Amino acid sequence: MNRSDLDFLKKFSMVIAFLLATTIILIFLGSHLAAKYHKYAVTPQAAAQTEARIAPVGAVYAGEEGKIEQAAAEEAAKKRAASQVAYGGTTDGKTIFGNLCTGCHTSGAGGAPTLDASHWTARLAQGKDTLYKHATEGFTGNSGVMPAKGGNPALTEDQVKATVDWMVAQATGK
Repeated sequence: MNRSDLDFLKKFSMVIAFLLATTIILIFLGSHLAAKYHKYAVTPQAAAQTEARIAPVGAVYAGEEGKIEQAAAEEAAKKRAASQVAYGGTTDGKTIFGNLCTGCHTSGAGGAPTLDASHWTARLAQGKDTLYKHATEGFTGNSGVMPAKGGNPALTEDQVKATVDWMVAQATGK
């Protein structure tokens, strides 16, 4: 071996030793930091939220035990759906009108018919099914706009029909 090869091996060995020392220092530093900040571990609340986020969407029910679990799941789904229905699911047209419809149908805003008979004669001639359809799906006419379900998508069709029936009864006195 000549002198230049020995110089290269000496310098190369020093670089390897430096990299090894740096690696060992970084390992100890990482270990120290992990121990120091371990107190910021995931809280039980955060873990529960994560579990809820990654939970399966559906479930498979089998056998007699599965039938019981399925019935319980369906009941829970019905309760959740009922809690999301507008105005507690009431079909009292007066209540829904007072909470939602009165803004436009009392003042006539946006061309909405008020509760006097003159505004309802032509509409009633089209039939109640048309009134229900326009109230449920929305309608844009020459005189104004009716948003679908009065602008509240949480209303059920039964609630919309009950409100239309109440409004017609108030306007026509029937």
